Amino acid sequence: MELDIFFSISQTEVDGYLPSERVMFENFFEQVVLADRLGFGTAWVAESHLSTEVQKTNPGAVIPHFVGEIGLNTDILQLAHRVFAKTKAIGVGSAIMNILCNGGPIAAAERVKTFLALHGLDPEERRLLTIGFAAGRFPFINIPYGIVPRTSVEEAAWPVVKSRIFDEATEIFLRLLRGETLNSSMITPRTLRRGDFRSYADWQRVVDAHGQSVDEIPIAPRWVFPNLKIVPQESRMDLLRLSIGSHDGATQIFANTILPVGVFNLSITPGDEIQKTNERMRTAYHPDGGGWKRRLMPRTVLVFINDDQARAAEEARAALSNYWRALEGTLDEEKVRRATGNALVGNAEMIAKQVAERFDPENRLMLWFDFNNHDSKRVMKNMNDFMTKVAPTISR
Repeated sequence: MELDIFFSISQTEVDGYLPSERVMFENFFEQVVLADRLGFGTAWVAESHLSTEVQKTNPGAVIPHFVGEIGLNTDILQLAHRVFAKTKAIGVGSAIMNILCNGGPIAAAERVKTFLALHGLDPEERRLLTIGFAAGRFPFINIPYGIVPRTSVEEAAWPVVKSRIFDEATEIFLRLLRGETLNSSMITPRTLRRGDFRSYADWQRVVDAHGQSVDEIPIAPRWVFPNLKIVPQESRMDLLRLSIGSHDGATQIFANTILPVGVFNLSITPGDEIQKTNERMRTAYHPDGGGWKRRLMPRTVLVFINDDQARAAEEARAALSNYWRALEGTLDEEKVRRATGNALVGNAEMIAKQVAERFDPENRLMLWFDFNNHDSKRVMKNMNDFMTKVAPTISR
């Protein structure tokens, strides 16, 4: 079982304390240096964009009760250079890169290629960059970049159109990383069909907006461009791994017609969905990837470890309660219960037993210690306790 670590760098208020940005970054770097020394495989870092606080001033704010900034890492590539400079063995992963904002998929692909060219200048370099990519969690991040309905049809079909936009971005991003010369006429045309919608009424609203009864409605490309090819062209692609942040089976399969692409997984994903994904990817995974393995869908897991098991349970409930209040403005006991059930909670012996009961030995875990916790010394103690007391009991 492989053990990675997840960092949120979330500047949110905890028990009335809101650290400065400087403190947040200092905490992250001392923790990632320890993670490298303890032997974690990859440091996955959450990504966010634009101020969470300022979005609360807009109509329809998506997280109006959140105090602080949901994440301070806006550029995994800049951060990764500094992580690699401070560490010796640990890899870096984006959790996850939004390929719709900040210039869209063309700009994202070029930034990744530039990073790989610089990171790979040392011919002895072997540390991997894993790009987890998706469409972004919150709409306020994408709106300034034109990811909004352009027509009445798109407005009526917006949830489906958003998924088509991500499919288009995925194709452009991956084909450019593969080294192709592209123009927008070479990108797969995308449409809306009845089967894309949950109900006939949803589809009928789209047809009404279209103005005539049809079986299929074309969607105009979101990115229109002449022939182009990104540079640098001699980047160290052997140092790159890819993981898609989508549980849509068709999107996962499509991505793997271009390049080997794993699946980014969250702790709240139901077990049956995880099993279906593994079954699907056994046949869908791109052959250049060497065959599908469960490690290609790493599992995010919250960790609350304490020698006093009752104290660990209290810490878990307090952290999760504070999180849901911040995110939704209310305390949803059922969500707290489910999240606690998915977390690893207790003393080292209890957590080792939970890992053995819940996870396949071939799994790869992204262990999350800094969740709702700004006490860096305590976070690092928990990291150390896990790797010295729990990890030795797990087959690796």
